Parts: sequence; structure tokens; C-alpha cells
Amino acid sequence: MTALRTPEAVRAKADAVCVAAVEPAREAAIDEAGAAQIGEYLGHNVEGERLVTHYFASAHPGYRGWRWAVTLTRASRAKTVTVNEVVMLPGDEAIVAPTWVPWSDRVQPGDLRPGDLFPTPADDPRLEPGFTETGAPEDVLEVVEELGLGRERVLSVLGRDDAAERWAAGDFGPTAAIAQAVPYKCNGCGYWIRLGDSLGRSFGVCANEMAPGEGRVVAFDYGCGAHSDAVIDLAEPPIADHAFDTTGYDSMELATDDEAAEADAVHTELEAAAEPTSDDEVTSDDEVTSDDEVTEITES
Repeated sequence: MTALRTPEAVRAKADAVCVAAVEPAREAAIDEAGAAQIGEYLGHNVEGERLVTHYFASAHPGYRGWRWAVTLTRASRAKTVTVNEVVMLPGDEAIVAPTWVPWSDRVQPGDLRPGDLFPTPADDPRLEPGFTETGAPEDVLEVVEELGLGRERVLSVLGRDDAAERWAAGDFGPTAAIAQAVPYKCNGCGYWIRLGDSLGRSFGVCANEMAPGEGRVVAFDYGCGAHSDAVIDLAEPPIADHAFDTTGYDSMELATDDEAAEADAVHTELEAAAEPTSDDEVTSDDEVTSDDEVTEITES
């Protein structure tokens, strides 16, 4: 059987009647939008056999760069044209709305605010059933919940791989500039807390408030200068000699041990001689010792 050959597309020849029908096309545009909205003639385009579209500039100030398109056709052997459609189309300099993007694709990480809800698709490939209705004993359920299997849905293999690729390529992955500049890695840091899931083989959380990754998921081969093993042995600074002014003091020679002992003995004898030998010698400055003195004080 011989295969049929599809004929190649032949470029349509411009129909002289349709090309010349500029005024009928203008009248059709005026009937659609009004004379005030139709501007100058911009040309035509051959769409097919006996099918031509005429273009007119839009005079509306809010539609600069747009144009009115009037498509005309003519039946075979007919001398008059027929209006197929009248529409307004954007030109090369027209301001148009961006391509429509579904809301689920427009939302980006960080867009959610307090009170916003982002529903999870029922067929999200990143999730799989968590097998909550197991009918297992309580002690088994506790282990199941600790492993993260007691939830209605958990991460699938695809979800884990997607998260791992995203985290590894992020700011706290092994290819980050700060990780390349230090010899220490997070897998040997005391501040690094390993994740409890299977992702814990490659990722953990930083608990060092001085580190750039504090409170974030960081790769086990990420690193920074705040590593727990990054210690510095500081040498004791040299002690400078005491500086003093030799013109502002008098030199005094210290007494020898014998001279100091002799001075202490003299001082002790002087203190002993100053002490009273009996109670009669002890008198107070305010004490009156006789009646004559009392009389003298009264008369005065």
C-alpha cells in the first residue's frame, strides 16, 4: 500500500475585492465601537483564500497600542464582501495583562500571612497515607507516633527527596559560600541537632544563637565559623615594666630587721608607760571629784 502524501500548505493569494474593501471594514468597526474609537488605517493581512483582515488604530486613551481588526470574506464569484468578525486586538506596543497563572502556582514561599490558609491538594505526590487506624496496642501506638507514623498523611519518598534537594541547594547547604570558607562541618558540631526522621542522616537543626543557621535546617556538611570546636589559644600578653617619674618622689631606705624590732620594743614601752597603774588615776573629763567643785560650779 502506497502512503498518501499530504500536500504542502500553499500561501493564499490576496483577493483584490477584499483588500480594496477598506471603507466597508471601517463602517463595521464604527458600528461596533463608535466613530470616536476608530483611528487611522494600519493595513491588512491575508488570512486565507478570499479572507482578509483590515486593522484600524484604537483612539481610546486607555488602549494605546491596540487596534481594531475587521475580517472580511467573499463568496466565490460574489462582488460584495461579508463581515466575519470585529474585534480589538493588542499590537506590538500594547499594554496587556500578564499570562494567567493559577493561584496554586502563584503562591511562593513566604507569601503566607497570619490568617491565610493554603489547602493541600488531595493528590499531592509529596504525601502518602500515615496509616492512623492500625488497631495496634497502646504501647505500639506510642512508638508509631514517635516515629511520625500516627498522622493522617506523612512525607512520601518523593516528598523527602524534594525537601532534601531544596535544602541542600539553599543558603544552608554544603555549596553555600560560608560553608566553603571554613574547615569545620556541622556533623561534628555540638550545637547541631539531628532530625528525627530519615532526613536526619543528612540534615539537622542549628542551636547556636551566634551562628547564621540558628533555628534553621542545615545540612550535615554545612559549616560556619561558630563551630563548637573552633577555639582559640590566647597567649598571655607580656607584662610591661612599672613606669614612674623619677623627679616626683623622695627615696627612703627601709629599716633592717634589727632596727625594726628595736623600734617596736620602744613603741611598746611608751604604750605601757601611758597606761594608769590604778583605778584612782582614771577620771572622766565630765566627772565632779569634790563638793567644793560642785559649789563653785553652782555659784558660777
